[in-house]
Amino acid sequence: MNDRTTAVTVLGTGSMGYALAEALLAAGYSTTVWNRSPQRASALVAVGARQQLAVADAITASPLIITCLTTFQATRDSLTAADTELNGRTLITLNSGTPADARDFARWAAGRGARFLGGAIKNVPAAVGKPDTLLYFGGEPDIFDEHKETLRVLGGELVHLGAEPDLAALYESAVGATLLPTLLGFFEGAAILSARGLTARTMVPYSIKWLQMIESLLPVMAEEIDSEDYTRLGSSIALFHNAIGDDERLAAESGVDMSWHAPMHDLLHRAVAEGLGEQSITALVQLLAPDRRRVDTRQT
Repeated sequence: MNDRTTAVTVLGTGSMGYALAEALLAAGYSTTVWNRSPQRASALVAVGARQQLAVADAITASPLIITCLTTFQATRDSLTAADTELNGRTLITLNSGTPADARDFARWAAGRGARFLGGAIKNVPAAVGKPDTLLYFGGEPDIFDEHKETLRVLGGELVHLGAEPDLAALYESAVGATLLPTLLGFFEGAAILSARGLTARTMVPYSIKWLQMIESLLPVMAEEIDSEDYTRLGSSIALFHNAIGDDERLAAESGVDMSWHAPMHDLLHRAVAEGLGEQSITALVQLLAPDRRRVDTRQT
């Protein structure tokens, strides 16, 4: 069932769900949509989607169900009233949540006879369907293989991470850990410039260069962490520790609230106190997860 005669149901037509359904329709798939607020799907109906007002009817309309609700709990809440209809159908989730949430949901779906694939889409709604948009999945390989061509309509770069159903949520949590700190750094920089009457857009080219530099270092940092050899990067913990005073003086000069730095400064103080100052900044991972080689949360 990987040709375009396969019927697909999309549950949840917020900005991302809308984009998913729109891409499926544009590719010629028979697409049924459901949303808790029915009016949010009206524009999709205008371009060929079939709308069902009852979630049970939306599920029975297709053998393949793609959900794009906020969390695993929200998805489960929406499906509970129609869970008997899931038997024999493929259920693919594209929502936020922890690995434990994903494992719990996978067990719940299996208990209702559904074949489950947990996924994540790594881009904004406007990029759905683009060749460089990444989607990754965890779950049974045969489910991924069966629906790979349908999923490719949503993004050109597909990755099957493995058979464990929580892998997409795990990588989503790990990769997503960089998002808010990075954005806060950019916002802080914009505030510093604003204090001098300068605009945020003037720093965009330099911020891009900075991020590209960080991108080039990620393989080196990953190798240091994986090998536990914190000597190759050249940027020591002490270097960052010595800059704490500069942060404090800059905050006082600009009037910008930099209190969100406090936990990072505390981590640097702890690392120096434990004698890690001359090691690469990557050695901080030892404080973040001191027993990381023994950590395995899959049983929780």
